[in-house]
Amino acid sequence: MAQNLTEKGFRAFRVAKKVVESDTITSFHLAPSDGALLWEVKAGQYITLRVPTAGDPVLKTYSVSSDPSQADQYRISVKREAGQNGVPDGIGSCWLHDQVNIGDTIDVAAPRGAFYLDEVSTRPVVLLSGGVGLTPMVSMLHRLRDSGRDVYFLHACENGRVHALRDEVLTCVNDRISARFVYRTPDEADRAAQRFDAQGVIDKAFLQNNLPIDDYEVYLCGPTPFMVAMYQLLQDVGVPKGRIAYEFFGKAKSLDQLLVKPDIRKAASRAAPTIQALTFLTDPDAWAAADEGAKHTGTPSQGEVTFRKSSTSAEWDGFAGSLLELAENAGLNPEFSCRSGICNTCKCTLVSGAVEYFEEPLIRPEEGQVLICCSRPKGAVVLDI
Repeated sequence: MAQNLTEKGFRAFRVAKKVVESDTITSFHLAPSDGALLWEVKAGQYITLRVPTAGDPVLKTYSVSSDPSQADQYRISVKREAGQNGVPDGIGSCWLHDQVNIGDTIDVAAPRGAFYLDEVSTRPVVLLSGGVGLTPMVSMLHRLRDSGRDVYFLHACENGRVHALRDEVLTCVNDRISARFVYRTPDEADRAAQRFDAQGVIDKAFLQNNLPIDDYEVYLCGPTPFMVAMYQLLQDVGVPKGRIAYEFFGKAKSLDQLLVKPDIRKAASRAAPTIQALTFLTDPDAWAAADEGAKHTGTPSQGEVTFRKSSTSAEWDGFAGSLLELAENAGLNPEFSCRSGICNTCKCTLVSGAVEYFEEPLIRPEEGQVLICCSRPKGAVVLDI
C-alpha cells in the first residue's frame, strides 16, 4: 500500500488514544491515517510533529515510548510544560494536552536520533532516568524484556502523582530485570502503597547498593542538572564515560563540557575574549595560542571557515562534529535547538563555498542557506555569523 506522504516528508497520523498517565504526563497513540505501515523505529528514537501556530508551524520532537515492535501505532508520552507562575510556555506540549483530541490528525515525520538501544551488544544495561526522561527508557525496556540481558531500570521523580508508566515498567520485571524508583518528596499515599524504593535523590550509595559490579552500558535521560549529576556519579562508581549514552530534551549539550569548570587561576593574559569564553578549555597555553590568527585578514586556507559577522575564522581539522560545533569552539554562540537537522533554528547564510550534510535535514533550507548543526565544509567556507 502506498504511503500517504504530506508536504516535505510528513505523513498524516490520527490520534487513536489519549491516555492520562500522571498529573503532568499524557500519552498520545498515533496511527497512520491511511492504514499504511509505520516507519521502523529504534528503541530510544523520537518522532517529529508539526505543531500549528498563529504563524508558521513549529516542529517539535517527542520520544517514542511504546514497544518498537508495535506495528500499528506510535505512542508518545508528553509532559505538559509550564513556565513561571504556572503560565504555560510549552508550545507543543500545551497544544497536545489542551487542544488535541482522539480522532484529530497530526502531521508526523519519520523517527530519527542517534540515541537508541544497541541490540547487538550482550552487556548488562542500566536505564537511568529522571522525570519525563523515562519515555525512551520504557521503549528500550520493552526491547530488552526478552533479550536475555540483565537490566536495571532506575527512575527518579518528585512523587507518585507525577510518576508515569510505573505499572507498565513493573510488568517487565522478571528474574533478570529489576526496577527501582526514587521519590524526592513522597506523599502519604505513596508511603501507604509503598510506591517507591528510596526517598531523596539518587546518590553514589544508591548506585552501589543497586548495581552489582559489572561491565554496564548505561542509557541516561532527564533534566539537565540530573544528567550532569548522574554522569559524574556513574563514572565515580566505575562506568567508563564511553559506555554512557545520553539524550537531552530541548537544546542538546555536552555533559563533558557541563562538568568541567574553568580554573580562573590559570587564565592566560594573552587570551582573546573569544577564547576566554571557552569555559571547558583549562590549559592556559592553549588559550593563548588558540586565538592566534583567529581574526581573518587574508585569503582563507583550503580548510578555513570564516564567520563574517564575528570577524573570526577557524580551521576545519575534523575534531568538531559540525559547523555549529566549530563555531562554538571558536567562542561564538549561534542559535540552535535540536542539533539534528529538524528545527532550522541554526540556519544561516552561506556567503561562499560549499557544504555537505552528514545528516539529511528534515526540511532542506533554501538556496544560499545552510543548517550548520548537521553539515561540514567542503573546502573554504564563509558563513554570515
